Amino acid sequence: MTDFGVVEWFEVGEHERVEKVLTSLRAMGVRRLRTGLSWADWYTDEGEAWYDWLIPTLAREVEVLPCYLYTPPSIGVVPKTSSPPRRPREYADVLDLILDRYGEHFEYVELWNEPNNLSEWDWTLDPGWATFSRMIIDAANWARQRGKKTVLGGMSPVDPSWLELMWDRGVIDHIDAIGIHGFPGTWEATWQGWDDVVDRVRRVFEGRPSNPQLWVTEVGYSTWLHDELGQARGFLNAIDADMDRVYWYSAQDLDPARPTVDGFHSDEREYHFGLRRSDGSPKLLGRMLEGGGVPAVREITARVAPAVHTKSRGYALITGGCGFLGTNLADRLLRDGQRVRLLDNLSRPGVEQNLRTLQERYDRVDATIGDVRNPYLVKEEVEGADRVFHLAAQVAVTTSVEAPSQDFEVNARGTLNVLDAIRDRDDRPPLVFTSTNKVYGGLDDVELRVRDRRYEPVDTEIRSRGIGEERCLQFLSPYGCSKGAADQYVLDHAHTFGLPAAVLRLSCVYGPHQLGTEDQGWVAHFLIRALEGKPVTIFGDGLQVRDILFVTDLVNLFLRAAERIDDVRGRPLNVGGGGPRAVSLLELLEMFESMGIPRPEIQFEEPRPGDQRYYVSDLRHAERILDWSPTVEVEEGLRLLHAWQAGFKGGKGSRTTSVPGSSGRRVVERVKAGGHR
Repeated sequence: MTDFGVVEWFEVGEHERVEKVLTSLRAMGVRRLRTGLSWADWYTDEGEAWYDWLIPTLAREVEVLPCYLYTPPSIGVVPKTSSPPRRPREYADVLDLILDRYGEHFEYVELWNEPNNLSEWDWTLDPGWATFSRMIIDAANWARQRGKKTVLGGMSPVDPSWLELMWDRGVIDHIDAIGIHGFPGTWEATWQGWDDVVDRVRRVFEGRPSNPQLWVTEVGYSTWLHDELGQARGFLNAIDADMDRVYWYSAQDLDPARPTVDGFHSDEREYHFGLRRSDGSPKLLGRMLEGGGVPAVREITARVAPAVHTKSRGYALITGGCGFLGTNLADRLLRDGQRVRLLDNLSRPGVEQNLRTLQERYDRVDATIGDVRNPYLVKEEVEGADRVFHLAAQVAVTTSVEAPSQDFEVNARGTLNVLDAIRDRDDRPPLVFTSTNKVYGGLDDVELRVRDRRYEPVDTEIRSRGIGEERCLQFLSPYGCSKGAADQYVLDHAHTFGLPAAVLRLSCVYGPHQLGTEDQGWVAHFLIRALEGKPVTIFGDGLQVRDILFVTDLVNLFLRAAERIDDVRGRPLNVGGGGPRAVSLLELLEMFESMGIPRPEIQFEEPRPGDQRYYVSDLRHAERILDWSPTVEVEEGLRLLHAWQAGFKGGKGSRTTSVPGSSGRRVVERVKAGGHR
């Protein structure tokens, strides 16, 4: 494996972003960083002060490779940063000042970037790269006199003929390492693999008096089509190549509000090369590197074969199939001997463990690591399915507030992609879609009173039956809007296009494979905090009521809805535990004590906008139409969840847990420690 670093470029004044990138590199264990040191910025009023801060700050954390480039427009042949300077010697003169000022902080300095790329060096103003060659030779000589090693700015594209020219002009005699760039899967349409690249470059070295190292100073893979597994595979291919050093581009996606060198969004691919998105959230590769380094990346890529879409048919497709609900549904189908295909982008921490669990337990599970935002991939996955369970979603209200566009793209656009794929088929498979009780808004018009440790409706009908599907929709929060829009698109496609599709508006579901957070999965979250002896934060007074449903009961409903899709086509069903399984937050915490779990300390915060003080599902339609009702009592479900969490935390790998079967009888299920959604 080739030693690797990361590439990230900073603009003058980006102090906060520098600190965030360093934190991310620290989490991944990355000790090398290639970054730009702009000659043009040095000439500005803020330039020297910026680099006085930047270079030492970076060097305290990582081994810095500064790439010294960009002509100050005021001294160029023409006024742009890719222009040759009117006096080539000035490039070396300023490098001398830079080395005097910062030389103690780095060993190598890279001289220019992509000199055979017209955007970076306008060779139409420098025929044969004559000025460039003189400029680099002078700078390399200064660097060597100051005890520094030099890297020739990476070629893009790789061009052995250009490298031959640099040899003939005497440039390579002064260089310690030659840089190359490559972006297979994004721009390199005729890419033949790294072995081919290395062979073509090293052939230029044959018979030459010097033998510089070969570095990939920039390699990356754009996730503009949400192919994060492709990015992980591209990373492994690069670091496994026969190179002396590799720098992966980049630490973070480009800010979508800023232009690139080639213009503002002239090529959308340029904005999506990061290990993290522009909002700071990690992609699959970044998260794997943070969680387990290169070995973790190797494991997850080995578990999923490259997508080869054949004409195979007859599988149940589960989008979000590695999440909490998807894993439980897949486990049931596979246990019953049915074929399953999982589609999941593994964006949620821990879900890769669910995939591991299912693959170790069953031979019939196929997995595609991909995103429902990619309509072409969704179409391929739906093509052979005989049932579709669309569970993939952005599931947290707080995340939707922080990133509403992403929330919309996943929940609304992703659902429309699934609907379009089903509509394109002649033999349309049944679709079961999971919506949410959040489509009813805050239910502020439901008058409540306090009885004992909970709220209850004053209205007798609501108190006895719960919230029914006839209630008007009210979308509060971006999450409510995106899920509500998806909900309505599914129902409309059933009516307008005749799709065999149904909507299940879920209340609170809990069970194995759920490691809840403060934002989502509150039953599991409360239990985790109690087991860890940590306080629980309640937003509100704790009297809020929810009907909670054990996940195996929901799986039974999933299967029944798919089997009897004509009975529920084009209609929503409210789904939860119903009145008998309704508890307040405080009541649930009190139940822990009866299980021998110390009740956690409670910290109260102000209610969050749109939070419902009371929600209990009216199950009459689900019970009548599908002959379904919950079977697992709350106390029993909590004990089962507790048992699973104890095994997960203990790292025992597998254990036996008794859970209710589809007919209400007791069955024995092998439950392995896994992840969550």
